[in-house]
Amino acid sequence: MLPWFFVTGIALVVLLIAEAKGLRWLKWIAKPTASTGFLAVALTAGALDSTYGRVLFVALAFCWLGDVLLIPKDRRIFTAGLVAFLLGHVVLIGAFPLHGFDARGAGAALVLVAPAAFLALRWLTPHLSSGMRAPVHAYVAAISVMVLVAAGATLGGAGAVVLIGAVCFFVSDLAVARERFVVSAFSNRAWGLPLYYAATLLLATTAAGV
Repeated sequence: MLPWFFVTGIALVVLLIAEAKGLRWLKWIAKPTASTGFLAVALTAGALDSTYGRVLFVALAFCWLGDVLLIPKDRRIFTAGLVAFLLGHVVLIGAFPLHGFDARGAGAALVLVAPAAFLALRWLTPHLSSGMRAPVHAYVAAISVMVLVAAGATLGGAGAVVLIGAVCFFVSDLAVARERFVVSAFSNRAWGLPLYYAATLLLATTAAGV
């Protein structure tokens, strides 16, 4: 498992260099490589040996697809990438409770997640075209529910790694949203990409499942 952490880490550094220098050709190499690393971590952790692991692997595969689709600067392809990530979050919502689920954990998390989702939508909506409002609102709803379910699963026996990974995922998506809809700047990628890969790697380590 550890070698694949290094693969993702090194590819992430190369990806950040590609982003900083505007080297799109290098981004096409580095980003799929970094994302393949978290798929390999999941497989090495035993993703194919349990129902949870297999469902988690499908979610991570959607994330891999979304990563590739977000590389081009094309609105239609970006929307397809958004859909891929949306499906990934929906699958995660189905995966986490396989560890067990405590509704009290989800309820407690709602106190923090609901205001965060509301503020994110209030911040983003003025920057969205009419055609992007529904997809983005659906996406924010999905990632919010994903964090709530992760909190419930954590108290249900999944362990803190699931919740930490889910929260990192939520926050990293804000960087993507800022990049695409508010202001394009390397700073978005500088903190968003490390958080995203931390999230996917953390979730991948839980693939042994139940």
